[in-house]
Amino acid sequence: MNQHQDEHYINEVIQGNTKSFVILIDRYKHMVFTLAMKMLDNREEAEEVAQDVFVKVYQVLSGFKKDSKFSTWLYKITYNQSLDYLKKRGRNVRTSSIDTDKEYQWSTVENVLDQLQRKERIAIIKDAVNQLAMEDAVIVTLHYFEELSLKEISKVIGRNTNVIKVRLFRSRKRLAQLLLQSLEPEMIEGYGGK
Repeated sequence: MNQHQDEHYINEVIQGNTKSFVILIDRYKHMVFTLAMKMLDNREEAEEVAQDVFVKVYQVLSGFKKDSKFSTWLYKITYNQSLDYLKKRGRNVRTSSIDTDKEYQWSTVENVLDQLQRKERIAIIKDAVNQLAMEDAVIVTLHYFEELSLKEISKVIGRNTNVIKVRLFRSRKRLAQLLLQSLEPEMIEGYGGK
């Protein structure tokens, strides 16, 4: 579904066609759940937030200004709803240091990961992403898995594009370290690491 199709269904919903809203839900439910899950790290809570997001979207859809893509607007609502959920529950946002003095060897990590099965790669990468600070994990997920641009991520998170660029760079660096730490040393040596 493209932006033009989204606009068609949005207009239909605003005119009272609830079946068109079901189409939008089907299109974006996975995206909303994935982001909520990344932030909350709990399936039931992510499902609850996803439901709340779609209720809110239905209520405020007529206020969608169309100055960005519908998916970007939806990500922003999901992000804010997830933050609100964490605050209401008195939970802290996961944080970790992203600055490091250790040099990383990204090419070594790529060589090793290329040799692993796809399923193993995904599990290792998801585990590493989950070890990042919550906002950094969201940025990485939005950029690499959901393929949002830096400008779109900036709108979702409410931070300057340059800040997003720096956070993404530091997150990649931290991810490389986490991946190196999680891979067995003999695997790295066996695939040309040293």
